[in-house]
Amino acid sequence: MIMEDEALIKAYLQQYEQKLEEALTAVCREAKALPQEGPLPYTEDLVDKWKEIAPEYMADAVPQIAEYPEVSVAWAAYLGMAWANVWHSDWKHGKKREYKSFYGPRAFDDMDEHILFEELGLQKGSEAHHFIESLILKLSSLAVTLIRREQIEPQSVLAFHVFARSTKVMFLIGAALRLTQLGYSMQKA
Repeated sequence: MIMEDEALIKAYLQQYEQKLEEALTAVCREAKALPQEGPLPYTEDLVDKWKEIAPEYMADAVPQIAEYPEVSVAWAAYLGMAWANVWHSDWKHGKKREYKSFYGPRAFDDMDEHILFEELGLQKGSEAHHFIESLILKLSSLAVTLIRREQIEPQSVLAFHVFARSTKVMFLIGAALRLTQLGYSMQKA
């Protein structure tokens, strides 16, 4: 897929991001993990946090794509959950946390477990643990499938941008999942 015009590329990426968000949201709603209707709960603070940490995340995730494509997108959802938890508990101080503070003992490799057990306080093997782990696996598998359906040349600039949009959506879905668990919802003004 070759696109010369920047406006076309931007429109394509926006359309892809929206399609991905709709697909992932539908899975979460079917699992009763998000409100059944209305916009996803999130805050501009979390959108801004993603913009800030995305370069570090991408540096960790991109090398994982070939061998562990689901991990490369899934960890963004876990990170979204962690940052939403920070936002809920103490954003004034917590927003200064470093991206790497969410690493597990094996750095990026076990970030998921560190976030679930240390940041969110889930019990290993609990129903909540299995539910979230299963849901995020389903979401990341769907995201990778949708990326592949785009039939973009691997390792191209466009492939990078599609991957970046995918991780952004996963981050925001993760944040929305955690905010929903904490009782937040978006209301019409």
